[in-house]
Amino acid sequence: MMTIAEPSAYRLLIADDHPLFRTALKEAVKEEAAEIVEAGSFDAATKALEEDSSFDLVLLDLTMPGVSGFSGLMYLRAQYPAIPVVVVSANEDPATIRRCMDFGASGFIPKTLDVSQMRVAVRVVLAGDNWTPPDLDLSLATDDQTAKLVSRLGTLTPQQVRVLMMLSQGLLNKQIAYELSVSEATVKAHVSAILAKLGVESRTQAVIAASKIEAGQWPERAAS
Repeated sequence: MMTIAEPSAYRLLIADDHPLFRTALKEAVKEEAAEIVEAGSFDAATKALEEDSSFDLVLLDLTMPGVSGFSGLMYLRAQYPAIPVVVVSANEDPATIRRCMDFGASGFIPKTLDVSQMRVAVRVVLAGDNWTPPDLDLSLATDDQTAKLVSRLGTLTPQQVRVLMMLSQGLLNKQIAYELSVSEATVKAHVSAILAKLGVESRTQAVIAASKIEAGQWPERAAS
């Protein structure tokens, strides 16, 4: 039987653009937290992590200013692999939850949960286990096509994930270079590496793949 850790003093980051829901999350985790940092956008969340990455847990909304779909989760798992990330979302589709777990989330908390259930979920993750809604069947295996895509995306470096996110936003190499404070040649090298790792042949195909990731969409199998 799984043992849930006793309340302790943790440092938590709540990344959600809805102040009322951040308040609900704070209520759920206040007994565990020595410090709670709030971020209303993905940029604010990454800035907080860049300033001090000694967080014990990140609670991340899938869709907020600066990010949508799975790209934010991908970036945090690539950039800060030692920090558990729990996705908090109004989207309770089992396929979405399963894909979050595939991308390395330590848990998934539906926004419909009450505060006491959220508290249990957070304690479970802080104890080192994963948590998903108990009535959810995640036993279905991920299809081969999705598994390969997840595997390929997992090979991207944090900087390549950021470039991929910017490609999906329609930014040009020059704009990406400016945003990342690197040269255009460096961006071109990242784009070439992304193409190779994703197994696509053109920037356009990479943009299509990135856009699907942002939207939480996946390529469907061709009809036989």
